[in-house]
Amino acid sequence: MADIGSGYREVPEEDRKKAKVFFDRGNTVAGTGNYDYAVEMYIQGLTLDPDAIDAHQTLRDISLKRRASGGKDMGMFVKMGLKKPTKDDKQNMLNAEKMLAFEPGQTDHMQLMLQHAHRAGCYDTCVWLTPILLKANADGKAPDYSKFMVTKDIMSMLGQWKLATDAAHYAAMMRPGDMDLQTELKNLGAQHTMSEGNYGTAKSFRDSVRNMNEQQKHMFNEKDVRTEDQMARLVGEAEAEWKADPREAGKLMKYVDALEKTEQPEYEARAVEVLEEAYARAKQFRFRHRIGQIYMKQWTRHERSKRSALAANPADVKLRDDYTNFVKERDKFELEEMQLWAENYPTEMKYKFEAAVRMFRLDQFNEAIPVFQQVRTDPKHKAIATIYLARAFLQSGFADEAADILNEIINDYTAKGDDNSKSMHYWRARALEIKGEREQAIKLYSQVAMWDFNYMDVQARVKNLRSGGAAVR
Repeated sequence: MADIGSGYREVPEEDRKKAKVFFDRGNTVAGTGNYDYAVEMYIQGLTLDPDAIDAHQTLRDISLKRRASGGKDMGMFVKMGLKKPTKDDKQNMLNAEKMLAFEPGQTDHMQLMLQHAHRAGCYDTCVWLTPILLKANADGKAPDYSKFMVTKDIMSMLGQWKLATDAAHYAAMMRPGDMDLQTELKNLGAQHTMSEGNYGTAKSFRDSVRNMNEQQKHMFNEKDVRTEDQMARLVGEAEAEWKADPREAGKLMKYVDALEKTEQPEYEARAVEVLEEAYARAKQFRFRHRIGQIYMKQWTRHERSKRSALAANPADVKLRDDYTNFVKERDKFELEEMQLWAENYPTEMKYKFEAAVRMFRLDQFNEAIPVFQQVRTDPKHKAIATIYLARAFLQSGFADEAADILNEIINDYTAKGDDNSKSMHYWRARALEIKGEREQAIKLYSQVAMWDFNYMDVQARVKNLRSGGAAVR
């Protein structure tokens, strides 16, 4: 199991004491009704002690009192400045929290704060904020499925299985037909059940990680032998249950889960075998779908192994060629799978999107274009599908069309400076550079550089164009 506490941010006791001075001052001025100044004091204190849960909660209480007293939103230009991402994840978290203090019900700010808190190693803050975000999103007029999924993923990475399960439950309520999500929900619930009682009494994330590590040391002495024995036992138990009622789909899938979790080829082959039998008998595509998922995981393991070998010997031409050919073959296989899944799950736009991405990787740009055009009508995939669409046009020699498509999405896209925004501006600049519109291209490249100075080759392109160099395709 990964050490989920490896990125945890420890705050020195000296900084905590310094932060308390700001928190105390914030409490004092909040008592006089000067909420804006109180917010500023708490943000200053959290700069020193960013994982102080009591401070986060008090700041939220102050923000709710401020809103109830008629406090106004911050100015547009101030908000724009706070939305610009920096390289400091802690600062990005605090910027999002400051915006949240002025708009305490805004779930976009909550999600940003959660994501940056996770990247900054402020894990106690993540755990504190998650129930607030889940409830606010669930109670909203139009709950955002992606926010539940983002929260689920972060809580899973932190080993906070109860919160991950809660997030998955909300997501599953919005997508009751998503069988993969239903399976994940069950797995998360099982993780929560297993972990409950082992380290559920910890007062902070740091304590929970310490308790968890101690528990894991106890559980995994003689790890290899015990793990193999345990896996074999679980497989045997699941097989016995399935054989007692072989037409019960739930027991069959539990058996497949046990086989697949071993990540052993012989067990996986057995899983494929029983799934093929079930598919031939019941003609239900979910069985064939699961076969494809197993194969894709095998491809992923092989890719990881080959990539590691190449990383250890980067000058080995044979290894590099082997890796390149392997990736191409994997993309071909995954393309066929995604096309099959999309055909059988026509309302799941994600499979069409993934199929188009594989076409793009395989240089099948003309085939990818109409699929991306269809996928971009789905709000969840609009931004990224449009970027791929424009790049496919550009690769096919349609620079004018690529520039126009990206100009349209740039004007519609509200989250300036995030990864999608940088990509939109960069590739529009590439299209304009090809068209010979150098000044406009420089302006766009410059904007990307101001967001992220090390983004791709933006520095070299700006310098080349400003020096009068030829356009680089």
